[in-house]
Amino acid sequence: MTARVFVSLKSSVLDPQGQTVRAALNGLGYQGISGVRQGKFFDIVLAPEVTREQARKDIETIAHEVLANPVIEECQIEFLD
Repeated sequence: MTARVFVSLKSSVLDPQGQTVRAALNGLGYQGISGVRQGKFFDIVLAPEVTREQARKDIETIAHEVLANPVIEECQIEFLD
């Protein structure tokens, strides 16, 4: 089983990297791009013996306590298989 955790800045936090990418895209002629937000994701492979319920519990804890800074970031979790 594989879990994917998406971590991105909260909408209330400025994203200078996203603004730079947007400006670069506009400079390349993509005038329809009005905003870009950057983020990252983690694919976490779980051992076969881990139950889906335990996996969800563990991944939620890991995502919120280890992978994301709760002050400025938010996270989303999905299971790929």
